[in-house]
Amino acid sequence: MDLHGGRGAEPGAAFVDLHCHTSASFDSLADPLAVVRAARSRGITHLAITDHDRIDGAVRARDAALPGITVIVGEEVRTTEGDLVCIFLEEAIPPGLPAAEVIARARAQGALVGIPHPFDHWRGSVGKAEERIAALAGLVDWVEAHNARVVLREANERAAELARRWGVPGIAVSDAHTALEVGVAATRLVGDPSTPGGLLAALATASVVPGRASLYVRAVTPLAKLVQRVRGNGRVRPGARPDPGVASGRRAP
Repeated sequence: MDLHGGRGAEPGAAFVDLHCHTSASFDSLADPLAVVRAARSRGITHLAITDHDRIDGAVRARDAALPGITVIVGEEVRTTEGDLVCIFLEEAIPPGLPAAEVIARARAQGALVGIPHPFDHWRGSVGKAEERIAALAGLVDWVEAHNARVVLREANERAAELARRWGVPGIAVSDAHTALEVGVAATRLVGDPSTPGGLLAALATASVVPGRASLYVRAVTPLAKLVQRVRGNGRVRPGARPDPGVASGRRAP
């Protein structure tokens, strides 16, 4: 997918993918730098790496400073109400906390917060209970109006309607778990989304660039979970003692 249609970068436009995973996640085998290179080749200018409950893969990719693309450190945090995506983090936020506390911890770091796949009943989505999602109105910066890994179109349609009803930006993301799918969906912005303030301002101009992950790449996920479990890289458990390398994005000595 070439977001620029072969015409080169649009002046003043940025193409962002604010939700993707790498081998730091329990359900992906994708090398962080390979993901970044693939995103760049598809016209993504700003990529948020949002591994499950850890940030070390994102920090590794950011610190590599590959030219032509900006990597944003993020995390998909499992809360007691469902998943949230937090970006521009310096420290990982542990899983298993109430959503309001996760948002407060993210704000304390100057981070932004969005709701991923709110109505996808096959994943940890906050929209499974209406009262859960209603409690987040006014607390988040965006809603994923189009997630490329959502199987049922209705879930994305409901998410887009939710964004309109709340008056918050609706964005498109790949939710990639492989280098093959990163950037398959994205959001076009006008402005410089390289900082929290810049992205927040640019989100007012958001337009969705939709796309869908193939069934093939979705089928890789169960295999990735098995391989990661064998490697001892299972899902971070709520209440587990944090690994300092995971929490800070630095490998422990």
